[in-house]
Amino acid sequence: MKKRVVKRRKGKSKLYFTAATQSAIEAWQVSEFQAERDELYTIQILPAFDKLAENLILIYGFAKGRHSFDALKNDCITFLYETLHKFDASRGTKAFSYFNVVAKNWLILNTRKRKKVYDNSYPIHELASFNAFDRNTIVNYQTAAAPEDIMIQAERRNEIQEILKSLQGQVENHNDVKCIEAILIVFEKIDDLDLLNKRAIYVYIREISGLNSKQLSTSMSTIRKLYRQIKNEDLL
Repeated sequence: MKKRVVKRRKGKSKLYFTAATQSAIEAWQVSEFQAERDELYTIQILPAFDKLAENLILIYGFAKGRHSFDALKNDCITFLYETLHKFDASRGTKAFSYFNVVAKNWLILNTRKRKKVYDNSYPIHELASFNAFDRNTIVNYQTAAAPEDIMIQAERRNEIQEILKSLQGQVENHNDVKCIEAILIVFEKIDDLDLLNKRAIYVYIREISGLNSKQLSTSMSTIRKLYRQIKNEDLL
């Protein structure tokens, strides 16, 4: 009796910025007819820009505080539209990579500008009652890291984690493997840990790995050396 094979339907693609989007952008650049350009932008390019801006704002928290999500997204999309003519496919750069960087940089600069204005704003009738020192303290007080700093930290953390994961397949010493595993655990749980200094992190890694101080120090030296080699290769 033959076994019946049931083919599963492929789910709808979640990609929003595809090769078709890039083709539409290139077609928009060379078109001499405004009606054609408007159609290309409205139907094929705008939805991709809309989703790109939305994802960046939500992932990195650019709309926190007094920033309006819709207004920020619309301004970002407008800026992307204004830079459509600057994309150069002949350089080998993918449209998504190019506009992702453009949008991210614009959001960083825009948020930094707005934050500067907000940090230096205070109701004049209340500000007048404080002395010079208190006024300066209020103006410079910050309750959270800037979105661009959070984004840079997240990207830096991901980069380190990827390098450590690649090192797992390179080291052969059992202690080195346990050391890397412990460091990765720290990175995964860093937001939940109350570690105030390097010494506390060192002790925590030692507890997770089960290595003594001498073993941990030796393994860290080995891992540090391999890590630097990979970083130097990336710079070449």
